[in-house]
Amino acid sequence: MKIHEYQAKEILRKYNVPVPNGILITKKSEAAEAAKKLGTDVVVVKAQIHAGGRGKGGGVKLAKSPPEAEKYAGDILGMTLVTPQTGPEGRLVKKVLIEEGMSIAKELYMGILIDRQTSQVLIMASEAGGMDIEKVAADTPEKIFKETVDPIIGVQPYLARKIAFALNVKGDALKKIVPFIINLYETFVKEDCSMLEINPLVITSDERVLALDAKVDIDDNAMYRHKDTQECRDLDEEDPTEVEASKFNLNYIKLDGNIGCMVNGAGLAMATMDIIKLSGGEPANFLDVGGGADEEMIENGFRIIISDPSVKGIFINIFGGILRCDILARGVVAATKKLHIKIPVVVRMEGTNMEEGHQILKDSGLNFAIGDGMKDGAQKVVKAIK
Repeated sequence: MKIHEYQAKEILRKYNVPVPNGILITKKSEAAEAAKKLGTDVVVVKAQIHAGGRGKGGGVKLAKSPPEAEKYAGDILGMTLVTPQTGPEGRLVKKVLIEEGMSIAKELYMGILIDRQTSQVLIMASEAGGMDIEKVAADTPEKIFKETVDPIIGVQPYLARKIAFALNVKGDALKKIVPFIINLYETFVKEDCSMLEINPLVITSDERVLALDAKVDIDDNAMYRHKDTQECRDLDEEDPTEVEASKFNLNYIKLDGNIGCMVNGAGLAMATMDIIKLSGGEPANFLDVGGGADEEMIENGFRIIISDPSVKGIFINIFGGILRCDILARGVVAATKKLHIKIPVVVRMEGTNMEEGHQILKDSGLNFAIGDGMKDGAQKVVKAIK
C-alpha cells in the first residue's frame, strides 16, 4: 500500500527520524495561515500524490511570503499533475503540504528495500540525491552505494558509519546521520515496509540531517498488524478497477494492452503475459484468481476484466490443482452467459478433471476456443482479436 508524503513523515517522526515541519491543507485559503505558522522566510508548497517527479511537473514551488504560498497553493490544488511516474493521464491534486524552507548544503539519496536475491534488506545510498536519481542509476550506477543488512543483526552503528563514509558526510552531520540511518532501518522493519525512499536526504547549512521527502510502500500482507496505517489508504490515488478487484480478494493490475488474462498463480500469470507478447499481442491486465477460486470469484474476475473497454479478447490459462478444471469450466460458462460476453474467449486448462472441464465447455453451446497448451492458447487469442 502506498501512502502520501505527509503520512510517511508522520510515521518517520514516531521513530525519531528528523523531518521538516509541515502543515497539510486542502483549500487555497488555508495556505497563507499555514505559512505564517511555520515562521520561515521561505516555505515549500508541495502537491500530495502517489508519484515522484512532482517538481518537474510543477507540483513543488518555493514561496517567499504567505500571499505567494496562497497563490501557489491555488495553482496546484485541482491541477492534473503529470510526472514520469503518473503516466500521461496524470493525477488530480487534492491535498498540498506547506513545509518549512531551509538552507540546503548537500542533497543525498537513501532507499531501503527487500533484496530477494540475498533474502536480506538492501540499503542504497548516493551523494547524487535529488530529482535526477533515476538518471544517475541508469547512467552512472557506480555512484550508488549498496549495503545488505542481515535481518537478525540489523543496522549496527559501525554499518551506519560505513554508509555515512560512503556518502562523504563529515563533521557534526556525521554524528547525526548515524542515528538517522539506524532509526530509518527500524522504521522499515517495524512498519513492514516493502520500500522506504528518502530523496533528497538533506544536510542543511547548520548541519541538520533531515528527510526532505519520503516515499513509503507498506506490504499489503502485513496490513493486519497496522490498523492505524490502514486509514492512510487513499482510494482516489488507486486505479478504480484495482480497488474493485481487491474487494473480491483478486490480485489485479491494469496494463495497457487489449488481451484480458485470467490465471491462477502469480508465476503462471507472469508467464502468460510473456507468451502473449511473444505471440504478438499485448496483455491488458495481470489477474491472479488464486488456487482457491470458486465460481463466484471467476464471475467477479470476468466482470473486472470486461470493465476495461480496451479489452478485445480474454485468455484463461489455468493449471487445475486446488482449483479443479471442472469448477473453472462451470464458472466460465456461468459468467459468460450472465455477463453476455461477446468478445473471443480462449481457454487453456491442464490438471485435475481436465477432461470434465473440456466437456463442460463443449456442451455449453458457447463459442469457446480451446488452447492446446499455453503457446497455442496465446496464439489463438491474438489471432482472434486481429
